[in-house]
Amino acid sequence: MNVNVGDEIPTFERMSGFHAWNRFAAVNDEFVPIHMDDEAGRQAGYPGAFGMGNLQFSYLNAVLRNWIGDDGRIVSVSCQFRAPNLRGLRTIARGRVTAVKQEGSETIVDLDVWTETEQGTVLAPGRATVALPSSRRPSSRR
Repeated sequence: MNVNVGDEIPTFERMSGFHAWNRFAAVNDEFVPIHMDDEAGRQAGYPGAFGMGNLQFSYLNAVLRNWIGDDGRIVSVSCQFRAPNLRGLRTIARGRVTAVKQEGSETIVDLDVWTETEQGTVLAPGRATVALPSSRRPSSRR
């Protein structure tokens, strides 16, 4: 298995805006005014409406799922929401391997994960652990 501390996993990217926020809100019944209305976002102290924190969390799950493929499993993911996901920004989910160990028939991989803007502003830093079958490498599918 070629998973090493320091390896970065393939990114997952999405454009931020009402189209993505409305789809996420519809699935999760999360039609909160600050995510749907610029004036409500401004009243909350932001430049306008902004994306849901849990949408960023879902991007972290997506970057991990794309990397580990169907045979791996996500053990845990956590993050903190530090900056708003504003409309018109490209949101990029990333991960970097911080530890690798064998446990029985699995390779357990710890990662630092985060979402950021294309300018490099970190939106939601976090940590994750995934389990991979020891007999295979992570995929690089997107």
